[in-house]
Parts: sequence; structure tokens; C-alpha cells
Amino acid sequence: MQIVKYGVLSGLVLAAAACTPVAPWQRGVLAKPHMALNPNPIDAVMRNHNYSSREAAPAGMAGMGGGCGCY
Repeated sequence: MQIVKYGVLSGLVLAAAACTPVAPWQRGVLAKPHMALNPNPIDAVMRNHNYSSREAAPAGMAGMGGGCGCY
């Protein structure tokens, strides 16, 4: 039981250490295009549209489907 307590405590300490304030001059660095999760959102939208069209699946790539998968 002690191991579980120490594990939870160390997890909370590590999670709290990851939350740091970002200074205003650092926000410019974080807002650069190469730091984005999706650096090219237009390509991602088009890729999703092409995928759903090929697979005859509903939008969002989920649910029923089953196309030929042709390009």
C-alpha cells in the first residue's frame, strides 16, 4: 500500500512541476508555425476529405464504410 501512495505522490509532484507560467516574450517562440500540432491545417482538411471520399465513409473517419480505397 505504501508503494501505491508513493507512486501517486510522485505522479502528482511530476504533474505539478510541468505546469509553469509562460512569459509574454516566450509566447512568440511557442506561436511559430513549426511548433503547431498541425503545421498545415489546409492540407490536413483536404487529406481528410480525400480519405473519406475514397473510403465512402462519413466525415470524421468513423462509422460504417467500405469503399475500394482507390486513389
